[in-house]
Amino acid sequence: MRSDFAPRSIPLLTPDLPGTGGSVRVSEDDFRVEELSLYELSGEGEHLYLTIEKRGRTTQDVVGELAAALHLPDREIGTAGLKDKRAVTVQRISLPARAVTGDPLALKGSGWQVLEARRHGNKLRTGHLRGNRFSIVIRSCDPARSGRVCDFLRQHGAANLFGPQRFGQRQDNAALGAALLARDPAAARAGRDRFLRKLALSALQSELFNRCLSARITDGLMAKALEGDVLKKRVTGGLFVCEDPVADTTRVQAAEIDPAGPLPGHSLFAARGPALLREEAVIAEANIDPRSFSAGGGEMEGARRSYRVPVEDLGASASGDTLTLTFSLPRGSYAIAVLREVMKADADSPE
Repeated sequence: MRSDFAPRSIPLLTPDLPGTGGSVRVSEDDFRVEELSLYELSGEGEHLYLTIEKRGRTTQDVVGELAAALHLPDREIGTAGLKDKRAVTVQRISLPARAVTGDPLALKGSGWQVLEARRHGNKLRTGHLRGNRFSIVIRSCDPARSGRVCDFLRQHGAANLFGPQRFGQRQDNAALGAALLARDPAAARAGRDRFLRKLALSALQSELFNRCLSARITDGLMAKALEGDVLKKRVTGGLFVCEDPVADTTRVQAAEIDPAGPLPGHSLFAARGPALLREEAVIAEANIDPRSFSAGGGEMEGARRSYRVPVEDLGASASGDTLTLTFSLPRGSYAIAVLREVMKADADSPE
């Protein structure tokens, strides 16, 4: 497999501002995440939504235990997204209401419990969330250094990078994805595992996006629209191609729209002109043949992801050498995007 495809570091947006240093996840209670729901529950329907609090367990762990306890196939249980293991997290999980004959609040397992149960008409699907609310404690740090960085993040947002957990414990998921596209015989066995294949190809897309993002930061283009850029509307998510860089840069700086980088694939909403050349240069430098994207099938159709992400309701409170950050991010964004700027240190590690 491709030994040269390890994830690369991404430049900071605030390299000239001092960081707090310190450590996160000293204990699971130091890292709290709460899912922000996409819709209100109706109280009626064939599906039961459980609000689960878990600690030191993966989402898959909880799904597996629920499935076993209720004699359900895993596929009948729905989640909006996967939550951290080394944390205290709150998220919704849906299952067929018919499967629960007793009190749903009595369902529990090692490291997890049900906080609330309510019916709804549809199964919970991946992506059915607005985002996540974080409360993160940084210990043994210099809280006084957080102010200017937090001001920057409130005004400009953070780089919408993919965090290390996207690439696996050994950080080799993207390399496996590249090997699958190249039809490397060493990757053939993994390619027969549908879950692993999807994970690897997604990690490859994520790493290529991160490399495009790095080039954007390095060239000072995070708050600018280039001719041919694919731009994404913040309110609706709609995509369009930049034809007037001056006018669209004004809209970017007003946080109305954002440049959107590629999650490469065979059906990608295409950039044009200078913006397309930049994206093609990253793919070429990675020694990936775009014609191979078709080998990824439905797992590699391609999509667009904003290069920057708003950091909402960012708060910082200090006590001695401890700093607590609270903030919300849209779905699909990683807390490390904020932590790395504030700390200027190793803010996270693969799980």
